[in-house]
Amino acid sequence: MTGQAESDRPLRIALLTYRGNPFCGGQGVYVRHLSRELARLGHSVEVIGAQPYPVLDEVPGAAGRLSLTELPSLDLYRQPDPFRTPSRDEYRDWIDLLEVATMWTGGFPEPLTFSLRARRHLAARRGEFDVIHDNQTLGYGLLGGPGALGAPLVTTIHHPITVDRRLELAAATTRRRRASVRRWYGFTRMQGRVARRLPSVVTVSGSSRQEIADDLGVRTDRIHVVPIGADTRLFAPDPAVPEVPGRIVTTSSADVPLKGLVFLVEALAKVRTEQPDAHLVVVGKRPATGPVADAIDAHGLAGAVEFVKGITDAELADLVRSAQVACVPSLYEGFSLPAAEAMATGTPLLATTGGAIPEVAGRDGETCLAVPPGDAGALAAGLARLLGDATLRARLGAAGRERVLRKFTWERAALGTVACYRAAMRAASHRAAPSPSPRASAEPVPAADSR
Repeated sequence: MTGQAESDRPLRIALLTYRGNPFCGGQGVYVRHLSRELARLGHSVEVIGAQPYPVLDEVPGAAGRLSLTELPSLDLYRQPDPFRTPSRDEYRDWIDLLEVATMWTGGFPEPLTFSLRARRHLAARRGEFDVIHDNQTLGYGLLGGPGALGAPLVTTIHHPITVDRRLELAAATTRRRRASVRRWYGFTRMQGRVARRLPSVVTVSGSSRQEIADDLGVRTDRIHVVPIGADTRLFAPDPAVPEVPGRIVTTSSADVPLKGLVFLVEALAKVRTEQPDAHLVVVGKRPATGPVADAIDAHGLAGAVEFVKGITDAELADLVRSAQVACVPSLYEGFSLPAAEAMATGTPLLATTGGAIPEVAGRDGETCLAVPPGDAGALAAGLARLLGDATLRARLGAAGRERVLRKFTWERAALGTVACYRAAMRAASHRAAPSPSPRASAEPVPAADSR
């Protein structure tokens, strides 16, 4: 096969994800949308995942090119019985025993145990895939290169989980809580060791690239930035959806300090003193206890803050369209898909400057309003300004939509990812090839077609 033909041919891709919930959490959303766009480009994608299993989109005209293989764990954190003790007949092998033992001692086992199951699964299917794409598992089982896994490995790191660990430790108020956080995030030591040995890392922003280098010690020449995007067909303006006066929408899939929701609740309390119709809709689960619940109670906002969960993508798009303001109050984001989706609908965005959010949202006053992270007063001022100025909302909304169409779509993400696959395959081929004799002439390597 000629070099040009090799660069054009469709690939057989194994896409690994140790957690695949497509409606909650960035990793599951990433797998769902990326796998669809890869199949649209003509590649064959087999998603190999554990519970909660991914839900894959149907791709018209791509029958047989997108499939799911379930690689079950013990599902120890499932609802409504998280941290459950499995029955004796559920145990299958030593990996299951390791999974339970880690949970019983306060750790999070899934990245390690999924990697071990994936290694065994891939070794049994040697030769079936051209490339393996790991979605931030970073477990010891994925080391060893093509000799162990059967194909070159490309790994996505959305952002180092060490950032989450650092923020949760800073928010912990007792010695016992700090000890619990350290134990839970014990897997980050493994992820750092694995990341430093990986030949090809993909990340979603320049900010994440720097965090990966600083926190995990990965060489920057091994880290490739491929921004993700919004589904701009679904998240698009729709004049038929009425705007609800005073409505602010945010997404907070977990009640963790990193998301900054408590500062938005405090900001809402300030805004309502001047604009009593201001209210907040949070896409996520209502916390029963903790800082957010305490803030809602302390400011008497029970009737002004609504939590919604389990909604479809179409319902989410309509909810964002109905808002006068979309807000991303996070202390840190490796990318911020909610920001891109809100901008794609034409809804004006108020966002912090935490992490990679400015890379997505753009400049303050041009495509969004930007405020410092962790500043309830600045959030309140931004909310009041947008809620009170329809002309500003219209201008920022239109500019935000144009920015997303130009820079952040899933098709662009898929094309960039395929270029990384082909580069990893060429590098693996060169490492495996015998050294040429001194008389051998070197032929130039053709540039990779991103498709």
